[in-house]
Amino acid sequence: MAAAQKALWYIESHFGAGLALGDVAAAAGVSPFHLTRVFQAATGWPVVRYLRARRLSEAGRDLAAGAGDILGVALSAGYGSHEAFTRAFREQFGVTPEEVRKRGSLEGLPVVDAMRVMQEPMPEAQVPRVEEAGPLLIAGLGARYLASNSAGIPAQWQRYEQDRPVGPKESYAYGVCFNYDDEGNFDYLCGHEVPNFSTPPSDYTRLRLARRPYAVVRHTGHIGSIPLTWRAFLETWLPASGLVAADAPDFERYDADFDPRTGMGGVEIWVPLAP
Repeated sequence: MAAAQKALWYIESHFGAGLALGDVAAAAGVSPFHLTRVFQAATGWPVVRYLRARRLSEAGRDLAAGAGDILGVALSAGYGSHEAFTRAFREQFGVTPEEVRKRGSLEGLPVVDAMRVMQEPMPEAQVPRVEEAGPLLIAGLGARYLASNSAGIPAQWQRYEQDRPVGPKESYAYGVCFNYDDEGNFDYLCGHEVPNFSTPPSDYTRLRLARRPYAVVRHTGHIGSIPLTWRAFLETWLPASGLVAADAPDFERYDADFDPRTGMGGVEIWVPLAP
């Protein structure tokens, strides 16, 4: 069973306990960092946010059904106090637990149901090649994304290509993911390699990637289906190779074959490796 599937099963059977990311990762048999990335690739959700949403959704169902003791519902959902539960509930649904109990309905609220990992066809298996790269100085347009919604990345690339100064044509463009938090939120930098950080415009994000080994595969389909390649890479190809991902920025590298107008031409995925 894949790590994301193990994590989903564990969350669904234990979310009433005081689970943390480390607990779910241990049950899935991988590191918290690795689970964060694998789970997001498989489900579109960060682990911690999904866990919280499921807890609160089930608590909301109990309240809508007429649960008399809100503190008891809070404790069953893994919250230690009425206040902490109410705060989280309001953040999730925009109403208080008391309001839901009073109206006896969850209609119109963003309830999150239990999910399964979609069993989609995976790309043809690849054996990752190992390659050293760096140091790389990347500069470009940066933005912060929720792990559950990175749909703004194509528009970010469009803004970057429209606004960046005209210069010599570079060999590669880079899409770098970094600064992951426990909920899977991350920074995304679309940019190019620069000789030093004094040349890019002052409003550009700058990122230095140290020299290190990477596992590399190529996504050959349309860019819109690259999550499938990421998922296969992280869940299957990388573990099968005996390689271990490091807690460091990973990136997609676009060469001259990639056509940004059609989204075709392929792109390489580079995942940093632990020593």
